[in-house]
Amino acid sequence: MDIQKGDILVMKKQHPCGSGRMIVLRSGMDFKLRCEGCGREFMIPRLKAEKNVKSIITDGRQ
Repeated sequence: MDIQKGDILVMKKQHPCGSGRMIVLRSGMDFKLRCEGCGREFMIPRLKAEKNVKSIITDGRQ
């Protein structure tokens, strides 16, 4: 998957706050994500994140 900084990930499972959309702050072996609902930031391993992504909304780049 081509996930980069600034992308919005729509996840299969919701965050405990009820939001299912996460903003990518950093990508590499781990992703640093921010929940759009509550603003909480957390790190998640790349494999776990890619497995739980339903769709990717890019930030407008081609």
